[in-house]
Amino acid sequence: MALLVSGGLLAQTWQPLFNGKDLSGWRMVGPGRFVIEDGMMKTEGGMGLLCYEREKFGNATLRVVFKTASERANSGVFIRLPEKPPDPWYAVHNGYEVQIASGGDEWHSTGSIYSLSKVLARPQKPMGEWNTMDIVLDGLKTIVYLNGVKVNEFSPGQPVPPRQRWYEPARGPRPALGYVGLQNHDARSLVYFREVSVKKH
Repeated sequence: MALLVSGGLLAQTWQPLFNGKDLSGWRMVGPGRFVIEDGMMKTEGGMGLLCYEREKFGNATLRVVFKTASERANSGVFIRLPEKPPDPWYAVHNGYEVQIASGGDEWHSTGSIYSLSKVLARPQKPMGEWNTMDIVLDGLKTIVYLNGVKVNEFSPGQPVPPRQRWYEPARGPRPALGYVGLQNHDARSLVYFREVSVKKH
């Protein structure tokens, strides 16, 4: 019984994917980079992608704690990538991007599934303040909480807008199990990440 209790508790603890010191376990693809500054990851340039390559995740909650340094800062959290991405556009068209962008419309603001599922609320804190985003991977369903507020719920098969621009993601199914990553969008978008962790269900 003690072993069962111990294992149950272990399964419910948060596993850090970022150690606060370096980018161990992560790989950069595309332009720009992430740098470590005061125990945080900071975006530089872009558009690139920092992928966590050690493990695929499904039936888990991914927690990302971030802050933006400008009103129009743009970034995103990629989920459900079937393979390790050879370039940033692989992630766009084969995974989902959970948007970070306070200035976007409801299909392109923080917590949206970029251009596929609009936000239900906008609880993002002002620039310079920390936000906690919890992304729940529940089978093929994705649920997003921002600062404790449910802002999105997306399931395959629900209606999505038609694809209108070349840079919008290809429509279609994504896997239940996949790699995750962080986007560095452009040179003017400065975003800090102090925690990236996962809790398996």
